[in-house]
Amino acid sequence: MTRHILLINPNSSQSTSGMMRAIAQRAAKSALAVAVATAEHSPPMIVTEDDLLAAAGEVVEIGRRHAADCVGIVVSAFGDPGLDDLRRQVDIPVVGICEASMRVAAQGGRPFGVATTTPLLVDAIAARAGALGLAGLLTGIRCTAGDPTALAGDKAALTQALGEMVEACISADEAQAVIIGGGPLAEAAGALEARFSTPVIAPIPCAITSLLEQIPSAQHEMRRTVATAAK
Repeated sequence: MTRHILLINPNSSQSTSGMMRAIAQRAAKSALAVAVATAEHSPPMIVTEDDLLAAAGEVVEIGRRHAADCVGIVVSAFGDPGLDDLRRQVDIPVVGICEASMRVAAQGGRPFGVATTTPLLVDAIAARAGALGLAGLLTGIRCTAGDPTALAGDKAALTQALGEMVEACISADEAQAVIIGGGPLAEAAGALEARFSTPVIAPIPCAITSLLEQIPSAQHEMRRTVATAAK
């Protein structure tokens, strides 16, 4: 395969992998192709801290197995399972969607919130903000009601419920940006971006942008594309 970015889906859902790969490829444009690898031992959707911790080892295994064939890796689960260990074990850039989106949301010292569907991951998400030195800017984490897996299977209901959480982050918590916290929520994140004047942050494009900035060949292709479009 040609030089490419590898997106690792720590969830075991193949349909989620396809959706996330498509979003990642749109974000990468023509700079690099995006391939996807899907975990086999995780649940279809990671919803607990135990799920997140259990996924880390397989993320590292997948990343190490593919590192020689790609120029960068995205870990596409909110919570970034295995990210730090994988970085230590490969010599290519590795980016997590939680890390990347929090850095974008917090630009310029901007207070930000997270809207998500997984209440059992709230502590893990808050810990990620703390590890990045951003705990003081996190205004809160708002979670939808009900079973996260069932909600994820109903696109309209998912988008509606997350939209309500975004509104709460803005109106009640005074967030100036809101991240949609979850790889499987990526389509809803895209749908919600246009509904609010306050920035709604989609994590996968943030991760792709961060990764491309670390890959010299991608930077060259992006500059060439911009120059061609300007003619």
